Amino acid sequence: MTQKERILNYIREFGSISQKEAFLDLGITKLSTRVSEMSRDGIQFHREMEKGKNRWGEPTSYMRYSLEEKDG
Repeated sequence: MTQKERILNYIREFGSISQKEAFLDLGITKLSTRVSEMSRDGIQFHREMEKGKNRWGEPTSYMRYSLEEKDG
């Protein structure tokens, strides 16, 4: 199974994915690169910036990806 297939399966199962989830659950270190490649292939993603805290309690932000819902 390719990284792209793993990402799509993960999103279909859990609804979305972040870089941390991609790394911890799938071993994928370049999520944004794979998403960009899939976008060029015609797969549409919804991107949402989220805020959280890092391990030291400092504010941080990161991108969460989900599949665009199709109309109709």
